Amino acid sequence: MAENGFETQIRTIGLNLFYGAAHVLKDITFDIGRKTVTAFIGPSGCGKSSYLRCLNRMNDFIPSAKVAGTIEIDGEDILSPSTDVIALRRRVGMVFQKPNPFPMSIYENVAYGPRLNGVKSRSALDDIVESSLRGAALWDEVKSKLGRPGTGLSGGQQQRLCIARAIATQPDVLLMDEPTSALDPMSTARVEELIRDLKVDYTVVIVTHNMQQAARISDYTAFFLLGDLVEYDRTARMFTSPSDKRTEDYISGRFG
Repeated sequence: MAENGFETQIRTIGLNLFYGAAHVLKDITFDIGRKTVTAFIGPSGCGKSSYLRCLNRMNDFIPSAKVAGTIEIDGEDILSPSTDVIALRRRVGMVFQKPNPFPMSIYENVAYGPRLNGVKSRSALDDIVESSLRGAALWDEVKSKLGRPGTGLSGGQQQRLCIARAIATQPDVLLMDEPTSALDPMSTARVEELIRDLKVDYTVVIVTHNMQQAARISDYTAFFLLGDLVEYDRTARMFTSPSDKRTEDYISGRFG
């Protein structure tokens, strides 16, 4: 264990990100712990989601994006030109803001990734689908209708189906970009409870605009502002005695 209380899984050193002439992330350096929940907070456009997309090389799809610096996951520099990006995205799952189940059955939504990874056996796929849906706290609600379209589920169930789909490939890290912003309060509570459970097996990194949510579910919080990482600390400490006045102003609602 390091002095920050965790075993480092993701290490970011001197990360800079540009979209064309816009300097979106400025010399970001910090570590994220294994099997912790880390929340990113900050106003819109401050770099939270841009950093999240660096972790599975989603910025590769943006022609104007230029990245410099180092991000290591388990000691491997994922920004290196030699990185197998497809293998990286198997290790780093992603859940988006709006539930986006594939237009196929509940079963096939979850089996899709394992099939791509070469799992052919029906019994093996059955086991993965069940364990993933259980892991996403959805199995009991859908076990009798696995052949029905995933798009027919409620919004909260769809988001949990997307989480099941993300964990079906057994990633090391699970990224969540505002995963509850499109959900009602009851569905939000279910997903928050699920996130707390998921850190037993996964390192979870979540972008949220909801201060109360960050306080409820995360172990560590990073506050981004205008492309800078202003403060990063244990959530309990940051929310009770932040070390930077800008953090205090943001958390207390004075701006943002």
